[in-house]
Amino acid sequence: MSTLLVVNARLITVPAGTDDPGYLERGWMRVEDGRIAAIGEGDAPASASADEVLDVDGAFVAPGFVSSHSHLFTSGLRGLGVSETLYGWCDSMLGFTAHLSPEDMYWSTLHGSLDFLANGVTTAYNFTDPLQAWESMVEGKRLGGDAPLRDLSYHTRQADGCLDAGIRFVDAIGMDVSTGTDEEIFDRFGAEVAHTRSLNPDLALGVSIMGQVQWSPRPEAAEMEVEAMRRFGVTNQAHFLESPEAVEVQQAKFAMYQDAGALGPDMMFGHFIQTTPEIIRATAAGGAGMSWQPASNGRLASGVALVPEMLELGMRVGMGLDDQACTDIADPWGNMRAGIFMQRARTKDPLTMTPETVLRLHTLGGAEILGVDDRVGSLEVGKFADFVVVDPRTPDVGPLWHPVRNYVLSMSLRNLKQVYVGGELVSEEGRSTNPLAAEASARLHADLPARAAAFGHPR
Repeated sequence: MSTLLVVNARLITVPAGTDDPGYLERGWMRVEDGRIAAIGEGDAPASASADEVLDVDGAFVAPGFVSSHSHLFTSGLRGLGVSETLYGWCDSMLGFTAHLSPEDMYWSTLHGSLDFLANGVTTAYNFTDPLQAWESMVEGKRLGGDAPLRDLSYHTRQADGCLDAGIRFVDAIGMDVSTGTDEEIFDRFGAEVAHTRSLNPDLALGVSIMGQVQWSPRPEAAEMEVEAMRRFGVTNQAHFLESPEAVEVQQAKFAMYQDAGALGPDMMFGHFIQTTPEIIRATAAGGAGMSWQPASNGRLASGVALVPEMLELGMRVGMGLDDQACTDIADPWGNMRAGIFMQRARTKDPLTMTPETVLRLHTLGGAEILGVDDRVGSLEVGKFADFVVVDPRTPDVGPLWHPVRNYVLSMSLRNLKQVYVGGELVSEEGRSTNPLAAEASARLHADLPARAAAFGHPR
């Protein structure tokens, strides 16, 4: 049994069941076999001895961030579609991935996962690129049916990339319901689910559907997804009401999910910007959650989700970084601050979004909507020991008048010193400890430009 003792920490635990951030000015934490065994204030007792002692000397120790909405395969596609809103950006980015192989996707996903870990994100809901390549949107839906299905390994190698990076993840799979008979669709999806469930369950935390009603050309798409949720015991997160174009067309599709009986605790809506009061009330009443991506929403000019109003109605909300291709830097502190600033600018009321709220949304809140809060999202006994070490003195931000608020508002990736997953060091000073990190970087720098030379440079 391996043990680790963390001492002299400004400990932020974000406990469940309360809005209190669980701050200890000077605390300790003991880890046994990758899980938190004990937490306390002051000096650790003699009984808390361990194989290794990590003295953080007054640095913050806080939960690893949870990104409740991510596309990790996009790590080599930053800076694209800058002059475009959502669908033009998708044409640029996903039009390029249409030419990538399963091995390209493996290394891209591995690279993106290591990037998340280096930036303090220890758990991600990962939307894999579907077996059917992207097609342009026309009148609020994809053209449908023209793009052939790629081999099953196109998905499985993306899941393998997360696994080999060592990030905890929920694997989100597109059903591609416009291709094949209903049973062929379910069989294909079931094979993808089975692969992910064969992986290490301490890392592969769950399986989900990449909800595609928003752009599916098939009117029965919601019914198909709900049937798959029941048949395979998976959750569902749909990109929904995101883009500022064709808003009435988007809003009309909410009834598809509602009529299909999807609005329960296993249903999440990603982005959820172009809503109405009726849509928000129905979603909250049904028990569905939402994932908020403020940095991505700003980058793509999508708009501002009405998150305070959703929270007021009791809706469960998590925060996501979306992907490196539309946030460019996978920075959870920047994401939290973008969320605070957007909401305060919208409402002109500073209390509509506080630092304590966004911290909870980007940790435990994200874990809650994903259904993995029994294992990750906070520093509590029995959970995985996934944590970040953040030093407010390098660079020095001055006195910490309100430590938790300073953690959200004043810290940055420059202050992030170490990242631990299961009590094991996975990144230090932004450098991965993973033996595959150098090869992942080399492969992206060599292979993606080669694909661009062969098939055309992405915009």
